[in-house]
Amino acid sequence: MKYGLQMFSVRDITKEDMEGALREVAAMGYAAVEFAGFMGHPAEQIKAWLDQYGLRVSGTHTGLAGLTDDVLEETIAYHKAIGCENIIIPFEKLENKAAVDAFIDRVNVLQPRLAKEGITLHYHNHDHEFKPNEDGLIPEEEILSRTSINLEVDTYWVFAADKDPVAFLKEHKDRISVIHLKDGIGGHEGKSLGLGKAPVLQVRETAIALGMEMVVESEGLEPTGLEEVKRCIDFLKEVDAKI
Repeated sequence: MKYGLQMFSVRDITKEDMEGALREVAAMGYAAVEFAGFMGHPAEQIKAWLDQYGLRVSGTHTGLAGLTDDVLEETIAYHKAIGCENIIIPFEKLENKAAVDAFIDRVNVLQPRLAKEGITLHYHNHDHEFKPNEDGLIPEEEILSRTSINLEVDTYWVFAADKDPVAFLKEHKDRISVIHLKDGIGGHEGKSLGLGKAPVLQVRETAIALGMEMVVESEGLEPTGLEEVKRCIDFLKEVDAKI
């Protein structure tokens, strides 16, 4: 089984040594990476490192600031240069109706524009999208009903919102091609895969059955990002070996 890694998981070294981070995660057995910023490196350099270490780019976390009209063409060109077909909006507060409306309006402009360039737009959830905002709206419901944006489901945050991530994946499978495989014990306290309380194994099985790409994210830097993501991939290798 092939797994990707969200590079935010090794943010303690990417700023100073992006190449080293890519080299190490490839050596661990990760097959793809999802970027959370390029740390100032030109697209040609990122692409060269990906090719050198045999990594595929599964997507990028790119905020709306990188998708404004004045920089959109540059962002598209960068993604094409590194061979990336997925842009994921990583976070929006969506704290009230005005914020939700503005976000949805922008998504509905961006999505067809990016699609013309062969790029799929996704939204990455946290837990707050599943709870009423200050105007009583459930942001996730608004996104689902008022856009056709794809969802990058962070399955731990669904769990932390007291929802069933397996049921959510099944219900919205037509809008999900990639998920975050992540663990934790509740709230904002994450753990390496297999050390928390989230239904990681059931999520993994469901993602495989539904043909969804799995990207590991583990944010604790315990004691370093590389050591934490090594525990995660080793856990997954053990699971795979038993099947």
